[in-house]
Amino acid sequence: MLSIVLPVLNEGEKLQEHLHALQVFRDSGCELIGVDGGSTDHSFKLLQQYCDNAIVTTAGRAQQMNAGAQLAQGGRLLFLHADTYLPQNTQTVVEQALRGADWGRFDVALDAEGVFFQVIGGLMNWRSRWTKVCTGDQALFFNTAFFHALKGYPEIPLMEDVAISKLARSKGVFAALNAQVITSARRWQNNGVLKTIVLMWELRLRYFLGQSPDDLLQRYYG
Repeated sequence: MLSIVLPVLNEGEKLQEHLHALQVFRDSGCELIGVDGGSTDHSFKLLQQYCDNAIVTTAGRAQQMNAGAQLAQGGRLLFLHADTYLPQNTQTVVEQALRGADWGRFDVALDAEGVFFQVIGGLMNWRSRWTKVCTGDQALFFNTAFFHALKGYPEIPLMEDVAISKLARSKGVFAALNAQVITSARRWQNNGVLKTIVLMWELRLRYFLGQSPDDLLQRYYG
């Protein structure tokens, strides 16, 4: 069984649409676990309505995903952002990939038209395929036993996806899928494409040079 862990925090009206789209996976045997970080809107009520299991934890994506993983009954885990949509063949491609690998990720495409957004998605896919360092937007997945052997996501306020990628690539076999997830382009649309790209590379460089995730979080939110 594949267990899908969905961390949320004040996701608003779009969450219901996303949860509705995930019901096809529940109907075909997947487990859906919703982990709310203390929302002040109706996000948790939606999780209770649409998920097999819904809990509240302290805010922090890493903490939320780890808490969800502890509840998972499946032999495979997939961590999904609340603004990322899975392809219909998710179960098949993840199962096939994890027969010969310990962890992996999907290719990603942004849900906006224009060459800039196509280039962004293409560069994210190329970089992560080459470096084996992935972003949460790419829907990371793991054999459950391997994930627990890694002791889950490092519980840091930012860059938890980079941190677990570096752990996983040193200890297990990586699978980079060609199958695509579709994720929101709102970050780039709201803040500007070039400005956002520069900020993301700056944060990664600072993390590589040893700056604390707490300082990076302050920089990320300006």
